[in-house]
Amino acid sequence: MTSPEPIDDALLRALGDELIRLNRRRMTTYADAVLDNSAFKILWLLVETGPMTLKEIAEHLQLEQSTINRQVNAAIDRGLAERVDAPGQAARHVQATPAGETGYRHDAELRAAVMREALADLGPGAAAGVIADLGRLNDAFDRAHTRAGSDPA
Repeated sequence: MTSPEPIDDALLRALGDELIRLNRRRMTTYADAVLDNSAFKILWLLVETGPMTLKEIAEHLQLEQSTINRQVNAAIDRGLAERVDAPGQAARHVQATPAGETGYRHDAELRAAVMREALADLGPGAAAGVIADLGRLNDAFDRAHTRAGSDPA
Protein backbone atom coordinates (compact mmCIF):
# COMPACT_ATOMS: atom_id res chain seq x y z
CA MET A 1 0.00 0.00 0.00
CA THR A 2 1.34 3.42 -0.91
CA SER A 3 1.56 6.31 1.51
CA PRO A 4 -1.11 8.95 1.16
CA GLU A 5 -0.11 12.21 -0.45
CA PRO A 6 0.97 14.80 2.16
CA ILE A 7 -1.56 17.54 2.90
CA ASP A 8 -0.11 21.03 2.84
CA ASP A 9 -0.69 23.64 5.54
CA ALA A 10 -2.78 25.89 3.28
CA LEU A 11 -5.29 23.07 2.77
CA LEU A 12 -5.40 22.41 6.52
CA ARG A 13 -6.01 26.12 7.19
CA ALA A 14 -8.78 26.21 4.56
CA LEU A 15 -10.45 23.15 6.16
CA GLY A 16 -10.16 24.74 9.60
CA ASP A 17 -11.70 27.98 8.32
CA GLU A 18 -14.67 26.13 6.78
CA LEU A 19 -15.20 24.02 9.91
CA ILE A 20 -15.26 27.18 12.02
CA ARG A 21 -17.79 28.78 9.64
CA LEU A 22 -19.94 25.65 9.80
CA ASN A 23 -19.70 25.52 13.62
CA ARG A 24 -20.81 29.17 13.88
CA ARG A 25 -24.11 28.13 12.26
CA ARG A 26 -24.94 26.22 15.45
CA MET A 27 -24.99 29.51 17.37
CA THR A 28 -27.26 31.37 14.94
CA THR A 29 -30.22 33.11 16.53
CA TYR A 30 -33.36 32.60 14.47
CA ALA A 31 -36.14 35.18 14.14
CA ASP A 32 -39.29 33.93 15.89
CA ALA A 33 -37.34 31.32 17.91
CA VAL A 34 -38.82 30.56 21.32
CA LEU A 35 -35.72 28.89 22.79
CA ASP A 36 -32.19 30.09 23.40
CA ASN A 37 -29.44 28.00 21.81
CA SER A 38 -28.54 26.11 24.99
CA ALA A 39 -32.17 25.11 25.65
CA PHE A 40 -32.56 24.06 22.00
CA LYS A 41 -29.51 21.77 22.16
CA ILE A 42 -30.64 20.16 25.41
CA LEU A 43 -34.19 19.66 24.16
CA TRP A 44 -32.86 18.30 20.86
CA LEU A 45 -31.18 15.52 22.83
CA LEU A 46 -34.10 14.89 25.15
CA VAL A 47 -36.78 14.88 22.44
CA GLU A 48 -34.82 12.95 19.82
CA THR A 49 -33.03 10.52 22.17
CA GLY A 50 -35.16 10.39 25.31
CA PRO A 51 -34.50 11.09 28.99
CA MET A 52 -30.84 11.38 30.01
CA THR A 53 -28.74 12.04 33.07
CA LEU A 54 -26.86 15.32 33.42
CA LYS A 55 -23.64 13.41 32.80
CA GLU A 56 -24.98 11.93 29.55
CA ILE A 57 -26.14 15.34 28.35
CA ALA A 58 -22.72 16.83 29.17
CA GLU A 59 -20.97 14.03 27.26
CA HIS A 60 -23.20 14.40 24.19
CA LEU A 61 -22.81 18.17 24.07
CA GLN A 62 -19.13 18.10 25.10
CA LEU A 63 -19.65 20.65 27.85
CA GLU A 64 -18.69 20.70 31.51
CA GLN A 65 -21.29 19.10 33.76
CA SER A 66 -21.52 22.33 35.80
CA THR A 67 -22.48 24.21 32.62
CA ILE A 68 -25.09 21.58 31.74
CA ASN A 69 -26.44 21.66 35.29
CA ARG A 70 -26.94 25.42 35.06
CA GLN A 71 -28.54 25.17 31.59
CA VAL A 72 -30.82 22.28 32.58
CA ASN A 73 -31.92 24.14 35.72
CA ALA A 74 -32.79 27.15 33.54
CA ALA A 75 -34.83 24.87 31.23
CA ILE A 76 -36.59 23.36 34.26
CA ASP A 77 -37.33 26.85 35.65
CA ARG A 78 -38.92 27.76 32.30
CA GLY A 79 -41.05 24.59 32.30
CA LEU A 80 -39.21 23.10 29.31
CA ALA A 81 -37.73 20.08 31.10
CA GLU A 82 -38.24 18.12 34.29
CA ARG A 83 -36.31 15.68 36.45
CA VAL A 84 -37.72 12.17 36.71
CA ASP A 85 -36.74 9.01 38.56
CA ALA A 86 -35.29 6.25 36.41
CA PRO A 87 -36.28 2.76 37.58
CA GLY A 88 -33.26 0.82 38.84
CA GLN A 89 -30.88 3.79 38.58
CA ALA A 90 -29.58 6.11 41.27
CA ALA A 91 -29.18 9.15 39.01
CA ARG A 92 -32.29 11.07 38.11
CA HIS A 93 -32.97 11.70 34.46
CA VAL A 94 -34.05 14.86 32.70
CA GLN A 95 -36.83 14.75 30.13
CA ALA A 96 -38.61 17.29 27.98
CA THR A 97 -41.99 18.52 29.13
CA PRO A 98 -44.80 18.91 26.57
CA ALA A 99 -44.01 22.65 26.47
CA GLY A 100 -40.32 21.86 25.90
CA GLU A 101 -41.13 19.47 23.07
CA THR A 102 -43.44 22.04 21.47
CA GLY A 103 -40.75 24.72 21.69
CA TYR A 104 -38.13 22.35 20.31
CA ARG A 105 -40.31 21.31 17.36
CA HIS A 106 -41.11 24.96 16.58
CA ASP A 107 -37.46 26.02 16.58
CA ALA A 108 -36.32 22.85 14.79
CA GLU A 109 -38.64 23.74 11.93
CA LEU A 110 -37.11 27.25 11.73
CA ARG A 111 -33.66 25.70 11.48
CA ALA A 112 -34.83 23.04 9.02
CA ALA A 113 -36.28 25.73 6.73
CA VAL A 114 -32.88 27.41 6.51
CA MET A 115 -31.17 24.06 5.86
CA ARG A 116 -33.74 23.18 3.17
CA GLU A 117 -33.12 26.50 1.46
CA ALA A 118 -29.34 26.11 1.59
CA LEU A 119 -29.49 22.55 0.24
CA ALA A 120 -31.97 23.58 -2.47
CA ASP A 121 -29.54 26.34 -3.46
CA LEU A 122 -26.94 23.64 -4.08
CA GLY A 123 -29.33 21.40 -5.96
CA PRO A 124 -30.27 17.83 -5.03
CA GLY A 125 -27.20 16.15 -6.55
CA ALA A 126 -24.69 18.52 -4.98
CA ALA A 127 -26.54 18.48 -1.65
CA ALA A 128 -26.39 14.68 -1.52
CA GLY A 129 -22.69 14.85 -2.41
CA VAL A 130 -21.91 17.33 0.36
CA ILE A 131 -23.72 15.17 2.91
CA ALA A 132 -21.92 12.02 1.73
CA ASP A 133 -18.57 13.85 1.78
CA LEU A 134 -19.20 15.12 5.32
CA GLY A 135 -19.97 11.56 6.38
CA ARG A 136 -16.71 10.33 4.83
CA LEU A 137 -14.80 13.21 6.46
CA ASN A 138 -16.24 12.37 9.89
CA ASP A 139 -15.41 8.67 9.38
CA ALA A 140 -11.84 9.62 8.40
CA PHE A 141 -11.55 11.83 11.51
CA ASP A 142 -12.76 8.91 13.67
CA ARG A 143 -10.16 6.58 12.15
CA ALA A 144 -7.36 9.14 12.55
CA HIS A 145 -8.35 9.78 16.19
CA THR A 146 -8.41 6.03 16.87
CA ARG A 147 -4.92 5.61 15.35
CA ALA A 148 -3.68 8.58 17.42
CA GLY A 149 -5.13 7.04 20.58
CA SER A 150 -7.38 10.04 21.21
CA ASP A 151 -11.08 10.14 21.95
CA PRO A 152 -12.95 11.34 18.84
CA ALA A 153 -16.05 12.14 20.99
